[in-house]
Amino acid sequence: MAEETIALYPILIPVFIAAGYDALVCIAAIYMGSSIGTMFSTVNPFASVIASNAAGITFTEGLTIRFIGLLIAVIITIVYIVKYANKVKKDATMSLIYSQKQEIEEKFLKDYYNKDVPEFTLRRKLMLIIFGLAFVVMIWGVSSQDWWFTEMTTLFLAVSLIIALISGMQEKEFVNKFISGASELVGVALIIGVARGINLILDKGLISDTILYAASKLVEGMNPVVFVIVILIIFIVLGFFIPSSSGLAVLSMPIIAPLADSVGLSRDIIVSAYQYGQGLIAFITPTGLILATLGLVDVTYDKWLKFVIRLMGYIGGFAIIMLLIQAFVR
Repeated sequence: MAEETIALYPILIPVFIAAGYDALVCIAAIYMGSSIGTMFSTVNPFASVIASNAAGITFTEGLTIRFIGLLIAVIITIVYIVKYANKVKKDATMSLIYSQKQEIEEKFLKDYYNKDVPEFTLRRKLMLIIFGLAFVVMIWGVSSQDWWFTEMTTLFLAVSLIIALISGMQEKEFVNKFISGASELVGVALIIGVARGINLILDKGLISDTILYAASKLVEGMNPVVFVIVILIIFIVLGFFIPSSSGLAVLSMPIIAPLADSVGLSRDIIVSAYQYGQGLIAFITPTGLILATLGLVDVTYDKWLKFVIRLMGYIGGFAIIMLLIQAFVR
């Protein structure tokens, strides 16, 4: 899940802010959760499995070392986020977005300080249960029924209509609230459209193919240690231009995976390097989801870079270590 997490921000940001943290903590918890899960994925059908098949190996090759990497990377990320979160909770002025504190609280906590707390009735409990079940159905659909944006959109629209009926809300009031909520996502939709437009130009203009061809020629016959590090860097660069995990796997694996044979390494190294490289650049790439995520909260890109750049260095260094272990410790 990556694009699907966008639906979680409006729900969880008020909870994080009310708990004494800033919006960056919530963004990091959700966005870095999906990013680390993608970067060190083990059985992800859109990354590990597709890449392994394209490389001519089974997805179980290299699975153990990536699973160990996943556990350690999650711990590193949690420690990093919690350290920042505790600092903000102790002193709000330490927040990187402190200047936006009032603006963000007004947007997400406008009803929080209302003393007239509504009763948590059976009707409201039923609405929450249906809302929660929507995510269960979505995960089932995406993972086993080939659902994508059209089906997910239909699901959430249907759930919103069901909840409106259960709530007893008048038709006019529901439509006004629906339009008001949708209007806040127009900017996000435009950002995603621009990012996908850039990807389309790179793909249809064969720019991505040109970069991939030059990269494959660069690493032929290299020293194995240098090869591993350079391959990771190549996938970082390719991941910037091709943020789709499945797209990059299909495009690059048939070309780059055989190069491992020429330097005496197994092809599962290439699969891991692909995952680590693309996953790492996804922390910051403007052609991915981060700008859409920040747009939801009106947090500027430079604030996110300031927050995540050190973590990116830690995870990048860890990825190199894991690749070298996978390559030379058998």
